[in-house]
Amino acid sequence: MEKIKFVKLNDKAIVPSYGTPFSAGADLYALLGEERIEIKSGETKLIHTGIALQIPDGLVGLIYARSGIATKRGLAPANKVGVIDSDYRGEIMVSLHNHSDKPQFIEEGERIAQIVFTPYVVAEFLECDTLDDTDRGAGGFGSTGKV
Repeated sequence: MEKIKFVKLNDKAIVPSYGTPFSAGADLYALLGEERIEIKSGETKLIHTGIALQIPDGLVGLIYARSGIATKRGLAPANKVGVIDSDYRGEIMVSLHNHSDKPQFIEEGERIAQIVFTPYVVAEFLECDTLDDTDRGAGGFGSTGKV
């Protein structure tokens, strides 16, 4: 189990938590400073968590939608997947977008997204004249599996 240090930037902030022992993502909770926030249809709002993390070197925190509010209410991170680098020490915030056709409300302390910690590789880009051939070649966007 990886140890992630955190700071509560507000006494009312809720520490990220896992729903089950086998959950990959830890839930992030809304810190609003008011009872609720309205997100109109097609609108995006930045939601505070009141939490700052110290993500260990070699890991990245990826912010994903929670399936419940995404499928039932049309709320998901506006950038689809947020990337929290290990050298970022500011507040974790979630830019929630309302994809539904009606206003949605975020309540104080509501679970708004989830964060998954994963290792990453830093690449060195090497310019060359050609690339190795493959069966797929340059086929993309639905090209695999065709005869």
